[in-house]
Amino acid sequence: MTALARARGWPTRVADSLDRSGRYPRWVMVVALTGLFATTFPVTVLTLALPTIAEDFGVDDAQLAWVITLPTLASALALPMLGKLGDLYGHRRTFLLGFAVATVTSALTATAAGPVSLIAWRTVSQVTGAATLPSSLALINTEYRGPERAKAMGWWAMISASAPVIGLILGAPVIESVGWQMLFLIQSALMVVPVVASWLVLRETPRRPARFDVGGALALAVGAGALMVAVSEVRSLGPTSPVVLVCLALTPVGLAAFVAIERRVPAPLLPLELFGRRDLSASLVTTFLVTAAYMGAFFLASLLMVQQFGYSLVGAVPILTIRPILFASGSPLGGRVSARAGPRTAAVIGCAGLGLGLAGQALGSSLDSLAVVVGAGFLFQGLGFGLVRPAISTALANSVAQHDLGVAGAAERLCSQMGSAFGITVLAAVYGGDVDRFPPAFLVGSVIGFAGIGAAMWMRRGVQAEHVDDVPDPDLAVPDVAEVEP
Repeated sequence: MTALARARGWPTRVADSLDRSGRYPRWVMVVALTGLFATTFPVTVLTLALPTIAEDFGVDDAQLAWVITLPTLASALALPMLGKLGDLYGHRRTFLLGFAVATVTSALTATAAGPVSLIAWRTVSQVTGAATLPSSLALINTEYRGPERAKAMGWWAMISASAPVIGLILGAPVIESVGWQMLFLIQSALMVVPVVASWLVLRETPRRPARFDVGGALALAVGAGALMVAVSEVRSLGPTSPVVLVCLALTPVGLAAFVAIERRVPAPLLPLELFGRRDLSASLVTTFLVTAAYMGAFFLASLLMVQQFGYSLVGAVPILTIRPILFASGSPLGGRVSARAGPRTAAVIGCAGLGLGLAGQALGSSLDSLAVVVGAGFLFQGLGFGLVRPAISTALANSVAQHDLGVAGAAERLCSQMGSAFGITVLAAVYGGDVDRFPPAFLVGSVIGFAGIGAAMWMRRGVQAEHVDDVPDPDLAVPDVAEVEP
């Protein structure tokens, strides 16, 4: 046997050894969450680095806005496609390829010589890294069922929440002392070992013998992409801007084409019958609403600290991290509540906490009290969002068969991105640059958060799966691990 053949067999031997010891599911969770963390932690700190990067390139901040906007839009639109690719061709392969390419492009980001190359490398890196989102969910949900799945989703939510916070805390000093390039070199270096560990540990998930729905993917990109651009740019361009109006006109055309295509193709990107399942539909609507409330408040919170309480943006960072830290620490609790009382109960309590938190933030602003903003606002928002996120993911995973876990998780993340853009736009419009309008803006966010209770109430009681798929689907092909090495 050649050295190459022996190396190709290592993943099988490692997985079998972990299986015999009963530790395989835990190791799947560890490597999947490591990939999720490594590909998402620099997102927040990059916003703070924009002035430094603009100075290095000799341009103004406005010219670099697309360093944040384009990667965010592109990765959001890529999520359903990446999730479906995992469902069709294996989530191990999708996870590893996305993780590996993101590792290389993170290093190449540090070599960017100007705004165009920086935007290009960041977009490629964030899009390929986005493969770790739906595939990590699918890999974990394949190994965990019932109450254990709910607990696992608590840890997944904790990592997805804490990664940007840790990136902000650790990345800001790096940028300040040795430059923004070093942030991406460090990220790339830290990703090498987890990529190798993922290759060694993960087994391939079942694959389906079907073609990728190219037409559906393009139609969804047009419809959802145009909507996201319109919502994102309406604040800066205005509602009567030709760009915004064209995007709003394209949205129904693209979405109508998507529905028409999905009804005809044998293997649709997102099977429309899935939306007839209560937990899936309720999860997606709840995701949109709670993310709109949470991210809208997050956007205004930084302005609140600077404009009303007189902090510098850097000086406000320790205060602003309180809320995501509470979210991260509350997520495992949300997983445990979902496991014991069911996702619906955890989601309803979480939405109520989120709504109360935004009301508390409005009260703190009206009273000009930072203590109330943090104690009543950030506390309830962070813990409320920590309760609701794993509940949503658990209900969603319980509503679909194993071979649809990837695209279902991706649909949730797309709704989250769209909710974020919607919430920021609506709350910013109510605020309108007037410090006295912070309270009504936060109250609008509170109403959106409380509206999530109605969507969450549509979920079924209990933690049992709506779609039982323990019996293997005869149409699923389970390949030998050695056949699918990236």
